[in-house]
Amino acid sequence: MILKVNDLEFSYPSRSVLKGIRFDTFKGDFLAVLGVNGAGKSTLLKCINRVLVPKGGSVLIEGESTNTLSRRELAKKIGYVAQNHEGLRTTVFDAVLLGRKPYIHWEASDRDLEVVQDVLKLLDLNDYMLRYVDELSGGERQKVVIARALAQEPNLLLLDEPTSNLDLKNQLDVVCLIKQIVENQGLAAIVAMHDLNLAMRFANRFILLKDGEIFAAGDETIMTPENIESVYSVAVSIERFGDIPVVIPA
Repeated sequence: MILKVNDLEFSYPSRSVLKGIRFDTFKGDFLAVLGVNGAGKSTLLKCINRVLVPKGGSVLIEGESTNTLSRRELAKKIGYVAQNHEGLRTTVFDAVLLGRKPYIHWEASDRDLEVVQDVLKLLDLNDYMLRYVDELSGGERQKVVIARALAQEPNLLLLDEPTSNLDLKNQLDVVCLIKQIVENQGLAAIVAMHDLNLAMRFANRFILLKDGEIFAAGDETIMTPENIESVYSVAVSIERFGDIPVVIPA
């Protein structure tokens, strides 16, 4: 088990956001967190990564409470890709090298440089390493921030709406890349998503959030028209084109 979340609670001053959240994540999981705007998806990821401090409950990463870990130790275990990130006026190589910050004390070691080179190769970014991040397309920048998270060598990736503001091809490329990383690198990924069709095509586990609570959780069998309608207030049908499920609004 990589992650265990027990009875997680979080409130902003004006309202309660997360209530009694409980789930486990294992190696090889691509867990899609789904729900309407304001359901608590982003807040959940931030609580797991201790960007926000939960009001109650616990988060265990590889059996250790995140409360007992320093920021440096936590960054070695969890790679976080936020929803919004600006293009940096730095090269792709240096941007990815920032992911090695938890390991660097005085200057980057040969090992740090080797990890960066390996990640750039893995994400097919070698030809971009000397280009400036703020000159890249949206899809290319998204691959860079994922590469930076991978350079931390985490066992868990948290990605907050990684396909927002991307065109159709880049959406598919990014989610397929996440799937490949999970399968080939032996990681787990928790991904907050809006696109049900992308989620059902690539994820193997799902959480449906409604009003800050888990409405349903499990494998593809929980992604029923009834559950989707209950969470999104839209009647849908689910059809299959070959092996690919497609959600169609009624």
